[in-house]
Amino acid sequence: MHFELNEEQREIRRAIKEFCEKEFTPELGLEYDEKEEFPIELYRKAAKLGFTGMRIPERYDGQGYGLLEECIIVEEMCRTDPGLGVAISLGNLMVPDVLLKHGTEEQKEKYIPPLARGDALSAAAFTEPEHGSDITRMDTTAVKQGNEWIINGSKEFITNAPIADYFIILCQTDVDAQPSHRGQSIFLAEKGMPGLEATKLHGKMGIKPCVTGSLALSDLRVPESNLVGELNKGFYYTLELFNGTRITVAAQAVGMAQGAFEKAFKYAKTRKQFGRPIIDFQAISFKLAEMATKIEAARFLTYRAAWLYDQGKADPVATSMAKAYASRVAMEVTDEAIQIHGGYGYLADYHVERYHRCAKITEIYEGTTEMQKLTIMNFLKKRV
Repeated sequence: MHFELNEEQREIRRAIKEFCEKEFTPELGLEYDEKEEFPIELYRKAAKLGFTGMRIPERYDGQGYGLLEECIIVEEMCRTDPGLGVAISLGNLMVPDVLLKHGTEEQKEKYIPPLARGDALSAAAFTEPEHGSDITRMDTTAVKQGNEWIINGSKEFITNAPIADYFIILCQTDVDAQPSHRGQSIFLAEKGMPGLEATKLHGKMGIKPCVTGSLALSDLRVPESNLVGELNKGFYYTLELFNGTRITVAAQAVGMAQGAFEKAFKYAKTRKQFGRPIIDFQAISFKLAEMATKIEAARFLTYRAAWLYDQGKADPVATSMAKAYASRVAMEVTDEAIQIHGGYGYLADYHVERYHRCAKITEIYEGTTEMQKLTIMNFLKKRV
């Protein structure tokens, strides 16, 4: 098992790098960070070139590649700009994955092609205000009435909630189920349906162009045809889904670390103190050597987890190790990048502070680092 990229994968990297360096200008990154708005035109450009639908099959207007190719795209986007990179890489968040595995052909044909083309945006509503990481419990309920399901509840910290056209929502469909996660199901909803209201969250620390919001669900009626997969299997579908999305978060972290490292390295070569470039001082050069080593290790873990996933051997331990380690590396490397810049690193115009602010979320969303360590330990206990 080795992770030398093949020629096609290297070509994908070249193509996305060229696109990002042309379109993701530092000025644009700053502008959208300040505005806290989703870069919709940039997203559509990326979608038209196929960069947002890498894992969607060609028959649904996607590119038909695997998770490793998607990680290459995500890493390169976040290397160039962490906020824009996260926003664009999460535009069709999760909905295609769930539908491709568990949706009906009608659901796939209706919802996936517009997402692949960039004509629509999606959101996945799992997290609740009272439960956070604990998705075994859902206060949001769905009750069957005739040929409809009536959904009531609330969701919090939902990526794309205020701008999404399509939603998948995890609900409790059997309130008496023991344990409770055996009574959860996933439903599709659309923007504009009565009873679905999204509110934008303001003042996030980082990834500000990636719009986050809360959902209020009040007697939201969806047809029974909008149930995804089997009734009461939603929790299991969600775990399966996270096994892939957590790897793309690891790729975000690797990209952010790489981007901050490159800025610090370039700065260290040109910044002079005591008559010499600061890269000549061991205190700085050793920092850079350690940063590069950590990034390489994080990339290897991420690519390995993606490769296993693509081989049909998805390994929750490999996934959790990649996400936990890459996100910590992103925090450490972006922190050191600021330190190498000194006082200038604290200024928005030098951009590294933005990488640091954005990196923090990779330790939180798609399962906190603590949840990843729990997963790793649970499997280690069984293996040893």
